Amino acid sequence: MRRIGEQNWAQVRNGLLTVEVDGWVFTLYNDGDALGHCDRCYSPAGEAYIFDAAHPYGSNPVEFMSQWERQQVEGMLRHL
Repeated sequence: MRRIGEQNWAQVRNGLLTVEVDGWVFTLYNDGDALGHCDRCYSPAGEAYIFDAAHPYGSNPVEFMSQWERQQVEGMLRHL
């Protein structure tokens, strides 16, 4: 995982941070030092997910993560 951009997770605090993982590009929302939602993501093949608040509950990829997975990702984001 590598950060794309100048600011780190703590500096963003309540905003968006973009990271790259194995060719995937994720823009994640930092909701006060907690992973809020995936704003957008792009696969290496070019498929895209774009967040839309009007989407029904359960359509955001972050909602599919277990609490443990979410904590692990938040920890990695803090150390970028």
